[in-house]
Parts: sequence; structure tokens; C-alpha cells
Amino acid sequence: MAAEKGSAFLLKIGDGESSVAYTTIAGLRTTQMSINGEPVAITSKDSGGWRQLLSGAGVRSVSVSGAGVFTGSDAEMRIKNHALGGIIDAYELSFEGGERMQGDFLVARLDYSGDYNGERSYTLSLESSGAVASV
Repeated sequence: MAAEKGSAFLLKIGDGESSVAYTTIAGLRTTQMSINGEPVAITSKDSGGWRQLLSGAGVRSVSVSGAGVFTGSDAEMRIKNHALGGIIDAYELSFEGGERMQGDFLVARLDYSGDYNGERSYTLSLESSGAVASV
């Protein structure tokens, strides 16, 4: 597998329609994704001292974070309104190789910062709600 550019790892937000169209969130300089799984242990006396896990069980989630420069784009304003309202919406992660992942996410955290004589920046954290699928 060839190396991929980090700038091609894009976070996109849905438009809220039933047939979702996605818009890239402008200004992001950094994007990160974590796929999490909490296993269910089924270890018994017959396990010989080794932990055994139940396949397909447990809680799975996807966490996404990003940081960038605030540009005032419609997508950024939509995220801010979602954070204030606790609204879950459709998001898409796209990668340079063409892979895409889609799912519903909640804006778990949105931070703004700025220095005197510098740009206004922000960081955000999203937590999945329901299944996240590769498309």
C-alpha cells in the first residue's frame, strides 16, 4: 500500500436532507480517527489461563477529531450549531485512496482559540452514534 497524503484525509458534514450530500469542512489542517472496541471476555476455567473474547460482541465506536483555522464557512457554522444544540448529523471521512466512511456523529467538543495578531482556530471532537460503514 502506498503512502497517502494527510491533506487528502477529509472530514465532511451532511446537508441534513434525506438524500445526503456532503460538504468538506473548510479550514481543517489536522484530522484524526480512532476505531474503538470494548471486548466481552468469556474466559473460563477451561481457557488454560488465557483470556478469551467473544467475537462480534461488545461496544464499538468511532471517534474523530480535527483542528484548523476558522474560515466562517457554512459547514463550520453548521458544526457550531450542532455543538450548541446537541444535534447528531451525518458525517463522512474520505481518504486519498478513495475509501470513504459514513455515519452519524455528535459534536462532543468544539473549542475556539485565538492569539493577538493571529488567526482564530478551532478543534473539534466527534463521537459516533450508531454504525459507521465503509462505502
